Amino acid sequence: MPLTILMNLMSMKKNTKKVIIIVGPTAIGKTALSIKIAQLLNTEIISCDSRQFYKELLVGAAPPSEQELSQVKHHFIQHLSVKEDYNAGAFELDAIAKIEELHQKKDTVVIVGGSGLYVNAICKGFDKMPKIPTHIRTALNDEFHKKGIIWLQEKVKEIDPVFFESCDTKNPQRLLRALEIHKATGEKFSSFKSDTAKVRPFEIIKIGLTIDRALLYERINTRVDKMLENGLLEEVELLIPFQEKNALQTVGYKEIFAFYNNECSLEKAVENIKQNTRRFAKRQLTWFRKDENTKWFEPNQLDEIKRFIGV
Repeated sequence: MPLTILMNLMSMKKNTKKVIIIVGPTAIGKTALSIKIAQLLNTEIISCDSRQFYKELLVGAAPPSEQELSQVKHHFIQHLSVKEDYNAGAFELDAIAKIEELHQKKDTVVIVGGSGLYVNAICKGFDKMPKIPTHIRTALNDEFHKKGIIWLQEKVKEIDPVFFESCDTKNPQRLLRALEIHKATGEKFSSFKSDTAKVRPFEIIKIGLTIDRALLYERINTRVDKMLENGLLEEVELLIPFQEKNALQTVGYKEIFAFYNNECSLEKAVENIKQNTRRFAKRQLTWFRKDENTKWFEPNQLDEIKRFIGV
């Protein structure tokens, strides 16, 4: 039998291993559901929440509590420092290796998170990107903090309009990545991307969580208030020396940094966190709803979700 035919037949063989991916906006209840599903399947959880990777972000990133972590083994939670550079490309390699390891003893792995790019890292993968010299990354970050997001948007639009049209233009990390690639190689970020997803040796089942928007916004506001009670101000104050790091260019941190830098009042900073978190949740839903393979449920529809995944 010709080798190409044999390979095609092998690729058509049904995967016996699965990953169940739970996505949705912040504060909707992904963690609680993922723990229930993992317990039902006697398996472990991989986090796709890029902020929960960092051990210093114990309040503002809303990681699982100690009690939640004790119920099911989690991976990629608080395993990095904000001082380290880490990106979705590196996560792809680490996460796929962990999935392969877990599949040696488990038929199914649960994956949970609201970071769409990191979910895509597992589902589709990325093309190999060039390594960026530290001095280029540092210089561009410094320039961004001096000139702001508008400058960054205009710069990326100028050098790579194709990428600019398809990316989240309010995400400075993504924009800076495009600028870094161009600065280091002279090539466009979009030229390193392909539309062909990598073939994964497991079946992917996607569950999306959604609720009434007013209720979601109420949950977000309550969560922010709870974070402040739990020491968000103190946490951010300790991180002031590292406020330029990519890991801290996120909602909940940049607003409090603005307060400590005397750019706004505390009341305004808190108001901005709530508003920006609501906007972030809206963008998350927009991103995930583009995927037609995602089946949507409300967080309390556990029986329906169990039937969908065959438990």
